[in-house]
Amino acid sequence: MQLSAEAILKTLSRVQDPDLKKDLVTLGMIQNIKIEGNKVSFNVVLTTPACPLKEVIKNNCLEELENDFGKEVEWDLSMTSQVTTVRDAAPVLPNVKNIIAIASGKGGVGKSTTSVNLAVALAELGAKVGLIDADISGPSVPTMFNVEAEQPSVKKVGEKNIIIPITQYGVKLMSIGFLTPADSAVVWRGPMASSALRQFISDVEWGELDYLLIDLPPGTSDIHLTMVQTVPVTGAVIVTTPQKIALADANKGLSMFRQPQINVPVLGVVENMAYFTPEELPDNKYYLFGKEGGKRLAEKYGVPLLGEIPIVQSIRESGDTGYPAVMKNGLTRDAYMNLAETIARQIAIRNASESKTEVVEIKA
Repeated sequence: MQLSAEAILKTLSRVQDPDLKKDLVTLGMIQNIKIEGNKVSFNVVLTTPACPLKEVIKNNCLEELENDFGKEVEWDLSMTSQVTTVRDAAPVLPNVKNIIAIASGKGGVGKSTTSVNLAVALAELGAKVGLIDADISGPSVPTMFNVEAEQPSVKKVGEKNIIIPITQYGVKLMSIGFLTPADSAVVWRGPMASSALRQFISDVEWGELDYLLIDLPPGTSDIHLTMVQTVPVTGAVIVTTPQKIALADANKGLSMFRQPQINVPVLGVVENMAYFTPEELPDNKYYLFGKEGGKRLAEKYGVPLLGEIPIVQSIRESGDTGYPAVMKNGLTRDAYMNLAETIARQIAIRNASESKTEVVEIKA
């Protein structure tokens, strides 16, 4: 077959994205084809830098190209990425592509630990990431990122004061913990907490982000309603532990997002504390809180089980020292990196298959 850009595109139209179930050419993922003699270069633009199928897609491309053009052609494939979005240009967070709610039905299931490690994992994979600590009465993000003593700066933009978020480990951060004394209790009624979240969303200089994670407080509260009334949420991630009482509350958290007036896509379920693995016996699993509770919850609602995070002593230690567990090689890093890749895939699938989420208007 004669080498030409048209012929190359025709060949690559036989290669499908395994997640989106469409060919790479239709998806616009093949770009910048250059032919110089028997050397051909082009870009494969993936839907996220966290794509775990990068090598599969690359090998499929090479196989089809060699079938049609032979092995004498030298192929140079650059695997790049452009995170997808369904958001239009909007006055609130105009340069943020995806807003992800991290929620749980009850406290103590490790939602903030999951949020922190997920944010760092996505950043390590090459994404631009921000994290809002929306738990106004119990902020934990400053401690978990080792920035308890930091205070954000403020700049004047017109008549408005804009907060510059703290950046740590490649993640932009905002928390009420940066604005109040560490030993002081934040005792606010619902409207005050909701006002703080609105300020974190609209009065912070977030800049360009691929993913803005919002670590919500436990349960279903004013904060959750304020979030969906302020910004269109791309999707929600539900964090639970395997035991029955946690699952009962996670049911409520998940069903809240599926209420017709809210209608936020649920990306899936994360089962935290899924099993205990001693560091000296890394291949052993002990199911202290029951087994596959998160899987059953995911199956009940027809959503993916995004990941199972083990109980490992280093996760607790990492939270206390402010050095997230995903930054240390081992079992927990693998679990969180796999989780980040899986969630990034689900966001890409959601953006390719579902319509954009609208800001919720809830009438009293």
